Amino acid sequence: MIGQEEFRTVMGHFSTGVTVVASRKPDGDPVGLTVNAFTSVSLEPPTVLVSLHKDAAGYDPLLKVGHFGVSILSAQQHDLACRFAEEDPDERFLGLDVEVGALGSPLIKGALAWLECRVQEVFPGGDHDIVLGEVVDCGGRKGDPLLFFRGSLLGMDP
Repeated sequence: MIGQEEFRTVMGHFSTGVTVVASRKPDGDPVGLTVNAFTSVSLEPPTVLVSLHKDAAGYDPLLKVGHFGVSILSAQQHDLACRFAEEDPDERFLGLDVEVGALGSPLIKGALAWLECRVQEVFPGGDHDIVLGEVVDCGGRKGDPLLFFRGSLLGMDP
């Protein structure tokens, strides 16, 4: 049987984009976390997948509210990736410029792209749950992506 560290090291060879997945607590306060386990699933209907650790700060609120926003970070947003991965969950949005999506999800201004999704289904996946979201709105702009590769954040050169 392979160990967690070996598996993590091998999976680190697969570069991924970096996102902030955000929703709202029942009291309306924003909650979000850095996620790199994100991908498209279907064009009809437009569907994405995010994998969330069951103990993550945004896990329960996202499922209770039933919607979430995905901000795909640009190469210039290293600091936001770290902020949403490491800082106190109650302080991640302090002083941050966000837009509010049609469903009410917080979306990070300046992100390379964004999607707002309705929770469609949730599947167990070990210490994570796999959340399928139907995309109800999305947009993007020109720029370079922030990537995660071998445990490090990498910005692409223009």
